[in-house]
Amino acid sequence: MTQALHTPPRTAEAPPGTDLAALAARHGLSVSGARPTLPQYVRQLWARRHFITAFSTAKLTAQYSQAKLGQVWQVLTPLLNAAVYYLIFGKLMGTSRGVPDFVPFLVTGVFVWTFTQSSIMAGTRAISGNLGLVRALHFPRAALPISFCLQQLQQLLFSMAALVVILLCFGVPVAASWLLALPALVLQFAFNAGVSLVVARMGARTPDIAQLMPFLLRTWMYASGVMFSISHIMSKHTDAPSWLTALLQANPAAVYIDLMRFALIDSFHGSQLPPHVWALAAGWALLAGAGGFIYFWKAEETYGRG
Repeated sequence: MTQALHTPPRTAEAPPGTDLAALAARHGLSVSGARPTLPQYVRQLWARRHFITAFSTAKLTAQYSQAKLGQVWQVLTPLLNAAVYYLIFGKLMGTSRGVPDFVPFLVTGVFVWTFTQSSIMAGTRAISGNLGLVRALHFPRAALPISFCLQQLQQLLFSMAALVVILLCFGVPVAASWLLALPALVLQFAFNAGVSLVVARMGARTPDIAQLMPFLLRTWMYASGVMFSISHIMSKHTDAPSWLTALLQANPAAVYIDLMRFALIDSFHGSQLPPHVWALAAGWALLAGAGGFIYFWKAEETYGRG
């Protein structure tokens, strides 16, 4: 009785000198996980728009699910921050002097700044904090930081309802200029999403960025006129160079805060805005939005690896 030994068949090997790239292309083969072209990437992202909105809504709902007050914290958190800033800066440091409607002025600045701050902080962990999802499913990774920004936008809209009540309680009348808040929010969302995409790529490779970011954001906040009027403060320092005032007013966070104050508070006049403010807002949104998207896309195939 003979015993037959079964060995697996040998795979055909390409002869020496064969152009493997051309051979793969001829048979419709491509690199697994290769980065798509930019137009393809945009189409893939648009095709998953329902996932982005559903994911952001689910994250927002789950954010305070363990708290007894639940979603009320979406409004209480920025309100409590505004109360602390009012006590420290408005009363103890006297930044409220010379600023009409200081409480609406302060609350508007805190709410708008919180939108930018929270979007960027969430962006730093968008990839590194969701490695299980990134490694398990194939989808455009930009969907994660964008969905986190959309989550923060939804939270801001809840806060804006409280802001409207505050404005009315302090005698700020409803005006047609309130409609300007919509394009300002759209431009700010584009800016926040772009910066979030940048820090998401950086945080994916260097998770320590998430530990450094709170210090950078706190410094940025103090330079953005959240708790004080930049034009009013700089008018007291006549020895300060003019370029410093222009630099502070051109700061993107200050631009979006000032636009929202101009839209909602009738005592905040156009003379307090930097020159060409809408062009500045659109320019920052385009630079951060488009630049951040391309910067993130260039490392698409590296996320979740290593």
